[in-house]
Amino acid sequence: MKLNDKQIQRLVTTVFKDLKAKDLIQFKQKEDKVYDRAVEIVRADYHREVLLDEEVNKMMDQLERQNPGQFERYKMFPMLKKRLAKEKGIIL
Repeated sequence: MKLNDKQIQRLVTTVFKDLKAKDLIQFKQKEDKVYDRAVEIVRADYHREVLLDEEVNKMMDQLERQNPGQFERYKMFPMLKKRLAKEKGIIL
């Protein structure tokens, strides 16, 4: 999924609002600092997944060259991505 910066900020804002409304969160630091750090973490995680997608696409290109004609990218992409994410410790 492709997220732009505004969408990431909106996501973090929504999560914060829900957690505060249910009294499930208390801030030890200023809320603005925590918010900025949360946005930073989500951005980094999203970037990590983009890099994973690129790596999976490279792997699929190699496999397709080795097995021309009998390769179904739409089936292989999720399987390879899941396996590679597990190997690298990335939670999807």
